[in-house]
Amino acid sequence: MTAGGPFFYEAVTSFMAHPLRLIVGLGNPGREYAATRHNAGAWFVDALATRLNVALRGEPKFYARVAGSEPRIAIPETFMNRSGLAVASLARFYRVSPGEILVAHDELDLKPGAVKLKLGGGFAGHNGLKDIASAIGTGEFWRVRIGIGHPRDGALSEQEVADFVLHPPTRDERPAIDDAIARVLVVWPRLASGETERAMHELHTRPRGDTPPKAAAP
Repeated sequence: MTAGGPFFYEAVTSFMAHPLRLIVGLGNPGREYAATRHNAGAWFVDALATRLNVALRGEPKFYARVAGSEPRIAIPETFMNRSGLAVASLARFYRVSPGEILVAHDELDLKPGAVKLKLGGGFAGHNGLKDIASAIGTGEFWRVRIGIGHPRDGALSEQEVADFVLHPPTRDERPAIDDAIARVLVVWPRLASGETERAMHELHTRPRGDTPPKAAAP
């Protein structure tokens, strides 16, 4: 049996009807990692905390910094590959089903400035997502995929990719990533109320004539 237990499978068929109750931003703890690409999910939750006017505070029993009530937002204080500890602890204690969970994370397969919302799917080698799925017993939770780009120019080794995500984005990339996060905040009221399909449509659709943000120095 997985750490999450069977309750995590309740109401699988009614995911779309539930408001999101737990928003988690992935990253690595510590000042040395705060500005790295792998912490893009944590940047989103920090921005959301500002939007909601709440302060994230350390909650050791949840292995995370946590704020708010409904919805509750959190940034795990474990390293990325143990992100499931925080998500499973919070979801079990507050009886949050997988379809009520939104995980924001960095996405190598999207360019900086791109952002996608999806329910479930694979992990594309993302250790944080894999650990969460293992901890709660399913990968059927919502994800905000924040593009950070990929260093590939042909095939790269796993180590080269790992080195890429653990470095800060360039001066051209960071404004584009911040713009993507800002666009998720625009559709936040939809997400908070459970209008996930509508939020997805609005997030993925740019007005005619709109172009992706140009890179600019901070």
